[in-house]
Parts: sequence; C-alpha cells; structure tokens
Amino acid sequence: VNNLTGPHMFPVDPTLHWANPNMMPMMPDQPWPLFPPGFPEAQSPVPVVPHLHGGEVPSESDGHPEAWFTADGKTGPAYTTDFYTYPNEQQPTTLWYHDHALGITRINVMSGLAGFYLLRDPGDNIAPLLPQGKYEVPVVIQDRSFNADGSFFFDSVGVNPTIHPYWTPEFFGNAIMVNGKTWPNFNVERGQYRFRVLNGSNARFYNLKLSNKQDFVQIGSDGGYLPAPVNMNSLLLAPGERADILVDFSSAAPGTKIILENNARAPYPKGTPADPQTVGQIMQFTVQGTAPVVPSPLPAILNNIPVLTPNAPVRTLTLNEVMGPAGPVAALLNGQPWHTAATELPRVGATEEWQIFNLTGDTHPIHLHLVQFQVVSRQKFQVGKYDTDWMMQNGGMMPPLMQPTVALPAGPYLQGKPEAPAPNETGWKDTVRMTPGGRNTRRF
Repeated sequence: VNNLTGPHMFPVDPTLHWANPNMMPMMPDQPWPLFPPGFPEAQSPVPVVPHLHGGEVPSESDGHPEAWFTADGKTGPAYTTDFYTYPNEQQPTTLWYHDHALGITRINVMSGLAGFYLLRDPGDNIAPLLPQGKYEVPVVIQDRSFNADGSFFFDSVGVNPTIHPYWTPEFFGNAIMVNGKTWPNFNVERGQYRFRVLNGSNARFYNLKLSNKQDFVQIGSDGGYLPAPVNMNSLLLAPGERADILVDFSSAAPGTKIILENNARAPYPKGTPADPQTVGQIMQFTVQGTAPVVPSPLPAILNNIPVLTPNAPVRTLTLNEVMGPAGPVAALLNGQPWHTAATELPRVGATEEWQIFNLTGDTHPIHLHLVQFQVVSRQKFQVGKYDTDWMMQNGGMMPPLMQPTVALPAGPYLQGKPEAPAPNETGWKDTVRMTPGGRNTRRF
C-alpha cells in the first residue's frame, strides 16, 4: 500500500531516467529551480515499489523498478499487481526489503523505506545452538547527515548541475546511524550475542572491527549459513551485503566499553579515510556485571554448499562509468542504457558462469535478483588496455552504446592468478564486491 500523499522530502531530479508518474519532459525548460521547492510535478506523487533483497520470489513479486505505483493510482509500465507473494522456501537467512522505484531508489531508501526480513526455518538444526531472544540483534548501519533542526540532509545540488540539477552519484553522510539511532550504546551481558549486520548505506563501505581487537565468528552471509564458522578480526561490507556474526563478551570485565570501529575509505578503496571521531565509530558496547556464560562450541559444518558446474557458455560483461565535466553522469552494465532490450537470457535449469570486468575506479556492489550465486574468483587485468580495446571493438565511442555490445575475450588482459573468495564469501551470495581493475567470476 502506498499512502505517501505528500511531496517527496528530498529533491527528485526529472532529468534522470526515472519513474516519472506525471510524464514530465526529461529536459524541462530552464532555468531550473533550486530545491526546495524543486519541480512540483516531480515531487508529487511519490512512486514506490518494494523489493525483497535476496528473496527467491516470483518475478512479478520482485519489485521491478518500473512496476511502481502511487497513492493516487498511477502505475509504471511493468506494473501488474501490488499484492506480492514471498514463498519463503529458501534457506534461513538475513534478507531485507527496500524501495526499488526507477531513478529514485536512493532518496526513497534515504527517507526510511527499508527494513529487515529475517527468514527462519522450523527445521533449522543450527539455530538452536545460537544466541536467541534478546541475544539475537539485527544491526543495520547507515550513514546520514543532519540539518541544524535535526532533519535529514541530502544533497540538492548535482555534481554536474548543468546536466542533472540535483543528482549526485554517491552519498556519504558525516554521522553513523544504527537501527535509527546515531552512535548508540548497547548494554551487553557477559555472554555471546548473534548480530545480523546489514550495510544499509547508499554508497559507504564499512570495514568493521572491535576496539579491543578481539576476534568474532561469522556464521552466515547473504543467502544463509556459511559452510563452516569463520574466525575473523575485521569484516568488510558493501552496501546491501549482510553478515551473520557471533561476538563473545564473556571474558570482558564488567564496565568495559568496546567500540565497533570502521576504517574503510569513502569511496572505497581509495577515497577519504574514515574520520575516527565520526564515521570511524559505529556504536558502543558496554559490558554489564552479569555472571559470564561461555558459549557452546559450534559444529564444524554449518551448511552443505553444492559445487556448481556450468553447462552454458560463459558470459562476459563490463561495468562502465560515463564521466561528465565534474564527475560521473551514469553507470552502465555492458555499456548499455537501461531501456535497451534484455541481452542475457539464461535458460531455466541452466548453471551459468558470469565474468564481470570493473572498468571504474571504485569498488562497486553488484546485486542479482531472484537467485543466489557463488563467488568463484577475482583476478586483476590490464584495465586501461582492456577499456581502450573494448571501446574500439564497440564502435570507438564512449558508452552508452547505440548498438548491441560485442564482448571482448579476457585472456590477453588477465594478470596474475585468480584469487579464491575469502572463507566468509564461500556461502550463497546475492551481493558481491566488484574491485576496480578486477574481473569477478560468479556461478548460479
């Protein structure tokens, strides 16, 4: 149900390819107004469509970006229904839902249209061995900025304002919000806790560690339990990724204060260092004076992950960034704009291997809908030469392309040996980190 009857709280940029319920021209007459007030026809009504991130659901219940609907009855070209069916037949795991409307997902999620969706299985034989009740805590981490009156701040001037007056490719807040509170304290007993951690930020990566340098155990990722518990002292999460971790406070003295810290640069991995006084701190744990409870050992095997063997041709894709005078104006898959006809058409029952080459300067999360996949490897390649040759093979012009993409074989450009995924990436995934100048291979 969409009950959003007022105008959007953040600037809606009508020069983007977006939901556009009032059928505005993509290039409104200039001069363009500042925000506020922005364009009244863009600010209202507010289109929304829910997406269950990581859910294995029927396609009509997936939240297609053009299946949006508004409070006054307008609908997008892919809309069929606003009654969704979630079978909940996949492995027990930490999912989340968020708005997915074309061109305004970033501001709809920034407005609060997101939340956890914890999937449980009565037949799960691992869950009874884990912390439960008040000792199981969902933790969503989001960076935010605030105006002087306490309201949310979001950029209202674009990085290329003569092209897109309000749009910025990434948002980095100067405050950290956990479960809706900025830099909260959480009182913990002297025992083990299960934290289901979600990076719900727009663009910020988090590399998490505990200030007392203690280890923790990761037991699950996006799509369910890992094959085996993984001892860790840091955890890197891209936007959209989840991690199911166990932290044991039983040996900490009463009154101990432990900070969950972040040292990831923004943008990741070569951007501005995290300020240790602001975005370098996530939350605080204060250990209470309870009797210590030592956790029981976990089984050596948590989940049986099958080996996937491809039975279809390998697909080679690229992640491209189109630059404007002062920064990016678009991110494209395979150099193609959104409205291009579908090119990747897997057959039902097939097992596929996809290789994606990141031609941009940052690490980007790539998320697949409807299925979970396995990360196979990452491998460096000669990004400058590959980019040049790829463009020459595809007409010699910068993307977006005006014709079907011709894939460029990877072999001559690869460097070194493929790197296997880290142990905490060996389970089912739906979101993966694409490193700059790297080829990422996944199977599903």
